Amino acid sequence: MRPLIRPKNPKYRIEFLNLLKQSKLPRRFTSEELNEFLNQKVEQFNRPGFIENDPVSVPHSFSRKADIEIAGFFAAMLAWGQRVTIIRKCRELMALMDNDPYCFIMNHKASDLKVFGAFKHRTFNLTDTLYFIQALKALFSRHGTLESFFLAPGEETIEQGLIRFHHEFFSLEDHPHRTKKHIPTPERKSTCKRLVMYLRWMVRSDNKGVDFGIWKNISPSQLICPCDLHVDRVARKLRLIKRKQTDWTTALELTANLRKFDPGDPVKYDFALFGLGIEESWSKIRA
Repeated sequence: MRPLIRPKNPKYRIEFLNLLKQSKLPRRFTSEELNEFLNQKVEQFNRPGFIENDPVSVPHSFSRKADIEIAGFFAAMLAWGQRVTIIRKCRELMALMDNDPYCFIMNHKASDLKVFGAFKHRTFNLTDTLYFIQALKALFSRHGTLESFFLAPGEETIEQGLIRFHHEFFSLEDHPHRTKKHIPTPERKSTCKRLVMYLRWMVRSDNKGVDFGIWKNISPSQLICPCDLHVDRVARKLRLIKRKQTDWTTALELTANLRKFDPGDPVKYDFALFGLGIEESWSKIRA
C-alpha cells in the first residue's frame, strides 16, 4: 500500500491527520457527518476569492447578460488544462472580440474574422472558433439567450436539455465534424463536465457572488455536478461514487447522492469537492 499524501495547507493537514488517527478517513464518514462536513466546505470555497483563479473570472469581467453568457460559454468549453492558461487564452479570445463578445458575434463582418487565424488552445483551433461564432450568432438570433436551448421542463435533471442544445448547436448545414468533440452530450455517454459547469454558473443563485443566477427558467435542482478529475477522485474517497468508470451515469450517480443532502441545490457541493481536490490536495491522497 502506498503512503498517504497529506494536504499541503497546515490547517487541513491537521484535520486530515486527526481523521486518520480516529480511523475516519473521508470514506468512513457517516451520512450525517459527511453532510455537515460538505456544507462547511461549501461555505469555505464558495466565496468571491474563488473567482480570481478560476475560469469563471472570465465572464465576471462583463455586466451585460448576453456578454456573460457568451464569455462564460467560451470559458467553460475551453476549460481543460491549467487554469492559469485557460484564463489567459480566454482573455485573449475576448480581446480579439474587442471585449464586446455579443456585439462582435452579432455584427461582425467576414474581414473581422481574420484576427482569429493565430488563436489556438490545445486542440481548439481556427475551424472550431469560427464555427462557434457562427453557431452562437444563429442561436442568439433566434431567442436572444442560450437558456432557451437547455430547457427541460418537467424533467428531474437537465439531461434532455443538454441533448437538445447539442443538436441545435450543430444544426447548421456546414458544421465541421471535428468541432463536435468540443461540445459534449449525454448521448455519447460523456460526463459533460464543462457544459454542466457552465450551467452551474448561469443557473445557481446565492449571495456568494461566484455563480451568476441569470437564467431563471431552469431549476438548480435539475443541474448535474461537474465530474472532473478532482471531483471524481474526492467523491470516490467520500463514497459518493461507486461506479468504476467515469461517464454520464457516474455524474448522475454523484448528483443523486448529493441531492440527498440538498434536493433543491445539489450542485453547490461542487465547490466542496473541487476545493478539497485542488486547494487541499485530497485528490492526491491514496488510502
